[in-house]
Amino acid sequence: MATQEPSPPSSMESNKPGFPKKILGNKLEDKHLCNCCHNILRRPVQAQCGHRFCSYCFNRTVSNGPQKCNACIKEDIFEESTSILKQGCAFPDNAVRREVESLSAVCVNENCIWKGSIKEYEQTHEGKCEYMVIPCPSCKERIRFNEQERHNERECPERTLNCKYCKEPFHFKNIKAHDEICPKYPMICEGCAKKKIPREKYVDHIKFCSKFRTPCRFHVVGCDMSVEKEKIHDHERAYAYEHLNLLLHYIMGMKVSMEGLQPQGLEVAGHKLLELQQSLKELEARVFQLSTTSVPPVQGATASSSLSTAGPPGPPVSAPLPPPPTLAPTLSVSTSFTPLPSSVGAALELQLHNEKTKVAELGRRCTELEVKSGTFENVVCVLNREVERFATTLEASNRQHKLDQDKIEALSNKVRQLERTVGLKDLTVAEMEGRLREMSATTFDGVFIWRISDFAKKRQDAIAGRAPAMFSPAFYTSKYGYKMCLRIYLNGDGTGRGSHLSLFFVVMRGLSDALLKWPFNQKVTLMLLDQSNREHIIDAFRPDVTSSSFQRPVSEMNIASGCPLFCPLSKLDAKNSYIRDDTIFIKAIVDLTGL
Repeated sequence: MATQEPSPPSSMESNKPGFPKKILGNKLEDKHLCNCCHNILRRPVQAQCGHRFCSYCFNRTVSNGPQKCNACIKEDIFEESTSILKQGCAFPDNAVRREVESLSAVCVNENCIWKGSIKEYEQTHEGKCEYMVIPCPSCKERIRFNEQERHNERECPERTLNCKYCKEPFHFKNIKAHDEICPKYPMICEGCAKKKIPREKYVDHIKFCSKFRTPCRFHVVGCDMSVEKEKIHDHERAYAYEHLNLLLHYIMGMKVSMEGLQPQGLEVAGHKLLELQQSLKELEARVFQLSTTSVPPVQGATASSSLSTAGPPGPPVSAPLPPPPTLAPTLSVSTSFTPLPSSVGAALELQLHNEKTKVAELGRRCTELEVKSGTFENVVCVLNREVERFATTLEASNRQHKLDQDKIEALSNKVRQLERTVGLKDLTVAEMEGRLREMSATTFDGVFIWRISDFAKKRQDAIAGRAPAMFSPAFYTSKYGYKMCLRIYLNGDGTGRGSHLSLFFVVMRGLSDALLKWPFNQKVTLMLLDQSNREHIIDAFRPDVTSSSFQRPVSEMNIASGCPLFCPLSKLDAKNSYIRDDTIFIKAIVDLTGL
């Protein structure tokens, strides 16, 4: 029959293995242990072999198909028909479940003092213990459950923050990198020292900031001064001579550099040209000399032979040249160098052609340099005219700038005066609003009802010590009567701290105190109103005329006097009609008899 039992209902199943053995407050018995995880049974089921398992453990075991029961094998009672675990062969063991859930348990977390039954542990404490140690999902650091919120907000290095400037999220570890690129990050102008300029507007600011220091416009020609924008015109006017001098040196340097790029300077080229012309003349003279020196000996020999045979000789062709000492050697030399004049002439003509080519090239380069020199002179003239025009424009701009500065200063003074006036008006309006609120809540008949809203929040503030006491608006016995207020401690004061709501009556200094009887001696009734009008909490007292609390005030208010045990807090915590919509009402009645 066990094999036909349906699987445990989903309501009885659990997605957790057994309870840890450490939570058991008394002696552990084997029958309470799961035969799979060996922990205390959670939602126990009994297999057909008789062994018990946690619902989670059983379902996990048979999820991959039928399995042999390890407990049967270990106890050596394995039977093929009943010791096979499979879906549908187990049923919820409610008797054992109730027995296990009734066992006493303690919390295993360090410093936790919780005690109860296993059922209570599962329902109210498991996974909710403030002392439970869990890993941070971001940085994996192990922390206590009750410290998780503080860790996530203040300590986790992987926590995500929203930039307070641009509202974009970023990791805490990247805070410095984000500050470097945040478009809304506040910058400080180095010129006017203005603060809180968004980075995305900083460039636009320095473009128009008159105090920002910027390099002089003549820095390209050597001026290395940085000047405030509003003083740039003064600087250019004061250093006009230095700027022109720097500009002239810069232009002359450019001219020298351009000349240095040529093969030779203009003067050197002129000297070279004269030397080449002189060399050319010398070469022409040598050519002529060689040509006249080589030809006459041959003609002379012929003339001599003809002279001896034919008659008297004619006039000599080359009279200035001395005759050779002996005829034989002269004839011998003339005969052996007959072809020399033609080869030497060819060589000399080639050299002469090369020299003429060089002379022409140098002449062309000299012409180019003269043209460039003229161009530079024209540029200098144009720049001089531009500088003169610029100086005139600069002077006019300076005059206009001074006029504009005077107007700006006058307008700035007006704006500052208006700002002071608006500030005074704002203070007056705020003071008037405060008085109006006070007067709207003021009564002049000795009866005052104080409405306290957001009671739960204000009580928590009182418990935490952030705002232990609260004062009511002032009220009066008459228009020119006593001025009074109430003081309440939502978590108690003195003997009622932590257990009672404490309510006190305070006599305040008023404008008509000199006309009143002192000490204050009127009966005071304090009430916590039942908003169903059934059972108000009431306390009344008549002032002790010897107490300083009821003498004429010498400061803003006297020491409070009243009921430290006015109302038990347990009565407010219970179901009642004193608190509705998170609001309570306190009523004070001052007896006007005798006034």
